[in-house]
Amino acid sequence: MKIRAAVLHEAPKAPPFAASRPLAIETVELAPPGPGEVLVQIGAAGLCHSDLSVINGDRPRPVPMVLGHEASGVVEQCGAGVDDLVPGDHVIMVFVPSCGHCTCCSEGRPALCEPGNAMNGQGSLLSGERRLSLGGQPVHHHIGVSAFAEHAVVSRRSLVKIDRELPLEIAALFGCAVLTGVGAVANTARIRAGETVAVVGLGGVGLSAVLGAVAAGAAQVIAVDLAQDKLALARDLGATETFDAGDPSVVEAVRAASGGGVDHALEMAGSARALELAFDLTRRGGVTTTAGLANPAARFPLNPVRLVAEERTLRGSYVGSCIPSRDIPRFVALYRAGRLPVDRLLTSRGSLADINEGFDLLASGRTIRHVITP
Repeated sequence: MKIRAAVLHEAPKAPPFAASRPLAIETVELAPPGPGEVLVQIGAAGLCHSDLSVINGDRPRPVPMVLGHEASGVVEQCGAGVDDLVPGDHVIMVFVPSCGHCTCCSEGRPALCEPGNAMNGQGSLLSGERRLSLGGQPVHHHIGVSAFAEHAVVSRRSLVKIDRELPLEIAALFGCAVLTGVGAVANTARIRAGETVAVVGLGGVGLSAVLGAVAAGAAQVIAVDLAQDKLALARDLGATETFDAGDPSVVEAVRAASGGGVDHALEMAGSARALELAFDLTRRGGVTTTAGLANPAARFPLNPVRLVAEERTLRGSYVGSCIPSRDIPRFVALYRAGRLPVDRLLTSRGSLADINEGFDLLASGRTIRHVITP
């Protein structure tokens, strides 16, 4: 079938993207789903810094590629072997398909699936196939999804079925921002009621972490960012204190406010400097968790004496250390109960045709989550 999709032909591209036009809206060929695959009509897709990092060259990917990984949609057709979904089902897409049998999957850590991450790196589906083409030439998939399009063919293992009552534009946010941010709180850091928390970086993932920390019953939730409007939103979402990351005395201020440092600091900015700041905000014996994806060339200076003598822990969190089929329904239930107001993260909307302008909003920090509909 022929579909409209946003194709990245060359990277890096510099902002303003409304001028450089990194994503071209083109008509591409989408092959039918193969065994274990599903054709999904895209309902909504969120613009994320992981997409932006491909456009600006921070995270190189093979091109041409259809970007987009945070999305929801409606099942239209199931390939051979898919017997637990039917046309009309609503689904959320997950950007690491889990094979179910590698060492990491067997340990209950599907975010680290070895075949899934390998296929993501080469721009194919979990099967190793590419179902997109343009002018007879293959087009790569973005981390198994390629949601900036009217339709997508994805692995069944990239999908979580949801109730049809959940609006698709809200559902899309659970596929990355919520899964990563709330998951980092619940699964990686395992924050408990009464503990103190600092979140450094207040994009969609960082504000999701704020929501997760509040829902977990943290006694103190400190939000740190450069943007005053994001700090204000964090306060509205339940942060107890906010601090300007650009203040030269921010470390001393946060440590004073938290009685010597927080139990848990979470870095969500995708910056080595932000990770260093988060580490400095953590108390002796505390835990620093990072879910931000910095430029691969970035380095983080770590004093080993502090790590040992202060019994500090530094953890990485990918896809929120989640088991998506378990955690997405739980997080959706918290949203419906009013304890995880994810809808507050959706701050702007647009169309597929205006996607480059949407990335300008994201890159400038003028939106938390910009959601497009085909």
